[in-house]
Amino acid sequence: MAALAGKICVITGATSGIGLVTAERLAAMGARLVLVGRDRQKGEATLARLGGQSPRASVEILYGDLSLLAEVRRLAAEIAERAPHIDVLVNNAGAIFRNRGVTEDGFERTFALNHLAYFLLTALLRERMASPARIVNVASEAHRGVQLDLADLQGVRAYDGWTAYRRSKLCNILFTRALARRLAGSGVSANCLHPGFVATGFGDNNVGMFRTMLRLAKRTLALSPQQGAETSVYLAASPEVEGTSGLYYEKCRPRAPSPAAQDDAAAERLWGASAKLAGLLAQ
Repeated sequence: MAALAGKICVITGATSGIGLVTAERLAAMGARLVLVGRDRQKGEATLARLGGQSPRASVEILYGDLSLLAEVRRLAAEIAERAPHIDVLVNNAGAIFRNRGVTEDGFERTFALNHLAYFLLTALLRERMASPARIVNVASEAHRGVQLDLADLQGVRAYDGWTAYRRSKLCNILFTRALARRLAGSGVSANCLHPGFVATGFGDNNVGMFRTMLRLAKRTLALSPQQGAETSVYLAASPEVEGTSGLYYEKCRPRAPSPAAQDDAAAERLWGASAKLAGLLAQ
C-alpha cells in the first residue's frame, strides 16, 4: 500500500462497520482523517479507538444527516474549512429502509442517503480534490438484476425496500462512470466497489421479521468488517490503481458490473436528474 503520510482522507459513515475499519487502516498509513458520522456517541468511541490504535493520528469527526441536502451542504462547507485539499474521498454512508419514508426535502430516504448524498457531497468537494486524488464509492453486487426507473426515482408508484436499495447501488455505479468521464485528465480518479455481505449494523434501523432475518444472515453468512473494508482501502491507497478510473471492483479486482450498470446513456440521464434534484446546474 502507498504511504499516506500527510494525505487528507474524508470518509462518510465512518463511525461503524467498514467505514470505521477503513478509517483505522488509512490512519495507520499516516493519513489525516476528516470523518463524517451521524451519532455523537459512536463518534466519541471512534475517536477513542483511533487514538488508542494510532496515538499520533490526526482525526476529526463532523456530524450530520447526509439524507438532507442542507446537511450535506453544511458538512461540505465544514470539510472545506478543515481541508485545504482532499486526497481521498470515500463515500461509504448508506442504509436500507424496509418501509418507504420521505426526507424533509421530499425525497425517498434510500435514494436520498445512498445516492444523492454521494452525488452532492462529491460535487461540492470537487474543487477541493488534489491532483492526483481518488474518489471511492461503496456500491454493491445487489445492483444486479434491477433496472433504473428514471420516471420513478422516488419509488412513488411501487416501493419495496430491497428493490429500492438495489437500485440505489445501481445509481452508485452509474454515478461513478459518469463522474470518471468528467474527471478525465484532471488527475482525480473515481472507482466503486462491492464490499461483500458484511456483518455490520446495516439494516438494524428496521424492525420486525425483516430485521430478524437480516441479523440471522449476518451471523451465519457475512464477512467481518475487516474483510469488507479491504477493497475500500485498496482503492484508496494502493499504487496498483493509480490512474485507473470508472471501474467497479470486488475483492480488490476489477469486475464487470451488470449491463444496466454499464449503460452510459442512463448514467447521463441519472446525472442530469440528480443535478436538478440537488439544486445544481447539470455539469
